[in-house]
Amino acid sequence: MSDKLKLVAAFLLVAAGVAGFYVLQESASVLRALSVLVGVAAGVAVALTSEQGKQFAVFFKESVAEAKRVVWPSRKETLQTTGVVVAFAVTMALFLWAVDASLLMMVNKLMGRSE
Repeated sequence: MSDKLKLVAAFLLVAAGVAGFYVLQESASVLRALSVLVGVAAGVAVALTSEQGKQFAVFFKESVAEAKRVVWPSRKETLQTTGVVVAFAVTMALFLWAVDASLLMMVNKLMGRSE
């Protein structure tokens, strides 16, 4: 139950920050943006104290660690792979155009139309 209250409080803090943006309509843009940032930061801080927030923090840390372990392709490998994909797409487009044109020609001949 307390986790739900924490999440509701976090949502209300974010909503208060957004509401502050509109309440401070006559104020400087920096203050308006700051009210949203403070509301979001407070909401996130409260949400991270809940069980779901703690689980999300652990998931986020594990995701960052996993992303660091990924072996990213080099620029050369990326360009080669992109070239193969583009060549395949062009080849398929030409093939499908040829099939479409031949079927259109056959249908026109069957219907007695000449072009």
